[in-house]
Amino acid sequence: MATYRELHGKAVKTVTTNPTDDAAEGQIWFNSTDNTFKSIVASEAWASAAPLNAARRGLAAGGTSTTGLAFAGTGDTDATEEYNGSGWSIGGNLTQVRISTAGCGPNSAGLCFGGNIPPVTNATEHYNGTSWTNGGALAAAVGYLSGCGTQTAGLAFGGDVAPGIQTKTQEYNGSSWSEGGALSTGRSQLGGAGIQTSALGFGGYISSPTPVTAATEEYNGSSWTTGGSMNTGRLLMGGSGTSSSSALAFGGLEPSNSTKTEKYDGTTWSETGDMATARGRLGGFGSQTSAVACGGKADGPALSNTEEFTASAQLVTAGAWSSGGNLNTARSGLGGFGESHSTAVAFAGRDTPIYQVTEEYNGSTWTSVNNYPQTVVNVGATGTLTAGLGLGGLNPPSIPSFPTTGRVTAHYDGTDWTAGGTYVYDAWGTGMAGTQTAAIASGGHNYPMPPGNRNNSAEYNGSAWTSGNTMSQVRAIFATGGSQTASFACGGRSSPGVEDPTNATEEYDGTNWTSGGNYLVSVKENTGAGGPQTAGYNAGGSAPSSTAITGSYDGTAWSTAPSLPAAQNTSGSTTNNTSPAGAMIFGGGEDKDGTYEFTAESTSLNVKTLTQS
Repeated sequence: MATYRELHGKAVKTVTTNPTDDAAEGQIWFNSTDNTFKSIVASEAWASAAPLNAARRGLAAGGTSTTGLAFAGTGDTDATEEYNGSGWSIGGNLTQVRISTAGCGPNSAGLCFGGNIPPVTNATEHYNGTSWTNGGALAAAVGYLSGCGTQTAGLAFGGDVAPGIQTKTQEYNGSSWSEGGALSTGRSQLGGAGIQTSALGFGGYISSPTPVTAATEEYNGSSWTTGGSMNTGRLLMGGSGTSSSSALAFGGLEPSNSTKTEKYDGTTWSETGDMATARGRLGGFGSQTSAVACGGKADGPALSNTEEFTASAQLVTAGAWSSGGNLNTARSGLGGFGESHSTAVAFAGRDTPIYQVTEEYNGSTWTSVNNYPQTVVNVGATGTLTAGLGLGGLNPPSIPSFPTTGRVTAHYDGTDWTAGGTYVYDAWGTGMAGTQTAAIASGGHNYPMPPGNRNNSAEYNGSAWTSGNTMSQVRAIFATGGSQTASFACGGRSSPGVEDPTNATEEYDGTNWTSGGNYLVSVKENTGAGGPQTAGYNAGGSAPSSTAITGSYDGTAWSTAPSLPAAQNTSGSTTNNTSPAGAMIFGGGEDKDGTYEFTAESTSLNVKTLTQS
């Protein structure tokens, strides 16, 4: 009998701690601390991911788990969203609204064909990463069909065509459709995966008395042949895969909503990890080992939920917000700064009454320290635990004439607040980014009104403010992040009404403001934000009521991120975190003493203890 060394080229090692990143699947070692043999085992599981911007069912999807595309469906039937492996960003709208359509391709080269407007349509559209244009029409209008492939080698099969279900298959060459081999059994609402020359059709609706089928067919580029049946017949499910011998089916209707996931190896379907949310009419894309499920419908309204499937020796823990220690003084409209969960500072703000209180966070609890110099709300803030900066703020009794608090700047050294240079504008509710010695402040309210909101900006060098160029958008009480030479400003109260929300984003390069990518929604009072210009975040705000929506910014576009546990606005935040792992918000309009910490997605080896049975 061959030894372990002969089979694997290495001996069984004895270790005191398990390896963290240098072990391979199937490797065995003896852990002398636990007195057990252990190994790395591949796992297959779904994990929650950032939601779609718009809830929808009956959508189509395509691409890989890092270049995904979702489009059409109810709720916003011409809308397109792009997936980058972390979150969804808004793309160009389809030229024709539709539901129960089919499609394929990554977010830089998508394809959409057929579907219901209603009535059913034969229209085909191409996506170039920005906008949709019309392509060659299908031979006949069809809805509830399936498809796979690429923009220049697409495949459409099955579906409903009056007066009934069809067996027709059509192949696309990038400009026109031609007829391929017919399905053995006509069906609609079926799943699909693969490419034009190696495709899979599975499940779906046939006809009474057994309308839901488990049948599978494989396509070789010219004809369909019978494959192994699914363990559970379903329709309106999600599908992913790269060929007829490597596919994944998930969700769907049995006829009840299902969480079941099955994988196909070219002969047999086998069950694997269930989805967290039972649903049908969903979108799916990716491969057999790395797939994404999005949207759909359970028992209530359409969903925005997204889940990621991973088959790997690595366990994936999705990024998420979690509750931390509560503030000692509950309040909203407060200032905040810091670099991480253990180096945050909260100050000023209001509940009843208005406060000067300053608190520091050590990763688990808040401790009250020396008061801020002013009793104010909606104060500007940026910096670090030992080098923070506060600006302005409002004491509401002074609203009839501009408050003297508006131009006050204060420095924080980790213990005490001291006076800084006087601000150059009458403004409160300003946004501020950068450091104590190199800050950029912008926008803000100006009382009495009019004129209302400002678009002015100014730079700070640690002792004095200098006027800078104006933003194109007036705004107050908004998201900011970054540095004096690379910052962003997003959302906020804007004109023509002083409290109208906006989705506009602008970027500052140290001299000029230029337009950036629009935020996910129009939002105001969204002060729970921070991070660098190329890895910024915004959590909560009013849109127009309080929201739990979170977005991440890459310097070009905003994409969805895991939502907050509760809706929040006018929160304080860690403005100067350098990565999502340091994002944190605290206080705010809904949960005034709450603290929420973001933990970024992580991976770890799937270590299992070997037992004898």
